[in-house]
Amino acid sequence: MPLETVQFTLHNAVKGGISPSVRWKCITSYDGTDFDGWQRQPSGGSVQNHLEAALSRIFDRQVLIQGSGRTDAGVHARGQCFHFDADWPHPPDKLLRALHSILPVTIRIESAAQVPDDFHARHSAVGKRYSYRYYLGRANPLEQRYLWACRDVPMRWEAMLDAAERLVGTHDFTAYGATHGKDNDPNPVKTIHRLDLSRKGRHITLVTEGSGYLYRMVRSLAGALYWVGRGRLTPEDITRILESRQRTHRIVTAPAQGLCLDRVFYE
Repeated sequence: MPLETVQFTLHNAVKGGISPSVRWKCITSYDGTDFDGWQRQPSGGSVQNHLEAALSRIFDRQVLIQGSGRTDAGVHARGQCFHFDADWPHPPDKLLRALHSILPVTIRIESAAQVPDDFHARHSAVGKRYSYRYYLGRANPLEQRYLWACRDVPMRWEAMLDAAERLVGTHDFTAYGATHGKDNDPNPVKTIHRLDLSRKGRHITLVTEGSGYLYRMVRSLAGALYWVGRGRLTPEDITRILESRQRTHRIVTAPAQGLCLDRVFYE
């Protein structure tokens, strides 16, 4: 169905008295390379900007969305969640087709479903899963946008595993969060259920699941574990820094392009 026909049909449906207050839960994936992060920006260059512009065009009115959380510029997503309120008197697949006719090809809507009015993409979330990819050496140009190409040097693998295990559990992660992110999440106590490292050849992958993460926390954990692998930090240093509850220059924030938001969990 052409976008203009969808808009005309929707306009008549709303005019005919159908309630416009249906809440929609959407899962989206995106290549974050060319966006100014997730969060709405005055420049109009964020993922949220593009989604809101597309929805507003479809519904012929301003439509604002609420995401499960923000990702920085350059960070990718396979399972970012957002919600919005609007009536759509058609099957969800037609909404997806309408959105994909407008959105850049680097944003894809994986699913759209009606949910109860009390669902909230951010406040209803009970956990998230992230992955971070490293590559030791000069990476394939086709993969360069999706990993951190590190120096190809011997890695202290057992020390990295030891350090990762020390970070699992419920802790005050102030030392591994960015200080200027406190306004968005004032509670530094988080529970990390999983912090797994795997290696295949020169590829290293970090997968973490937790109740929530401070601003730039996953990238800080990824950077810290890399320095353990390089011998710049020890597993004992990781524990001491965690317990200090103070951000230190010894914690390096890993580059954005290696990070991906894989999934947001809801009860």
